[in-house]
Amino acid sequence: MSRAGPASPGRSGAALPLPLPLPLPLSLPGDRKREALSAGALLQPIIKDVGEIYSRLLDHRPVIQGEIRYFVKEFEEKRGLRELRVLENLKSTIFEANENILPKCEQSMHDNLNEVLKRLQASNNMIHRLQEREHEERKLQADKVMADEENRIAHWESFMKEQQNKQAEVDEEHRKAMERLKEQYSEMEKELAKYVSF
Repeated sequence: MSRAGPASPGRSGAALPLPLPLPLPLSLPGDRKREALSAGALLQPIIKDVGEIYSRLLDHRPVIQGEIRYFVKEFEEKRGLRELRVLENLKSTIFEANENILPKCEQSMHDNLNEVLKRLQASNNMIHRLQEREHEERKLQADKVMADEENRIAHWESFMKEQQNKQAEVDEEHRKAMERLKEQYSEMEKELAKYVSF
């Protein structure tokens, strides 16, 4: 793939074949033969120049190959396979993490989570006991309040019965006192009636 030189007709790019110098006829006389040879010698540089012009204007393969070589040089030679080293470092870091760090983390997490689980269960049991105590205390308070309420109602009922009994006694004493007073006044009227007749 040289820059100077005509493209062969068999390559892709559908280049037209360049005319080659015509073979000289063997039966030409001497002057004609010399003229044909000199014409062929004159056409040779023209054909070479046309091939160079063609390759520079229409054949872009050398330019593309140059760009490819530049690209490879930039990303392989100048960078010094930096991405490959970065990938190797990442691979070793991941391998180290998978082989050493991850099992340690899993073991530590397992141990710590077991400890946390035990503490949570102990806390849950303590809270459950506290709730049971509070429930029992509330039940005792409710029973006490209920007993106090029943006791107060019973005391109130006995008080009301006692008041009714006292009211009945007072009414009875009042009635007896009224009868005595009536008798006393009737006797006093009788005695007064004796004195009035004088």
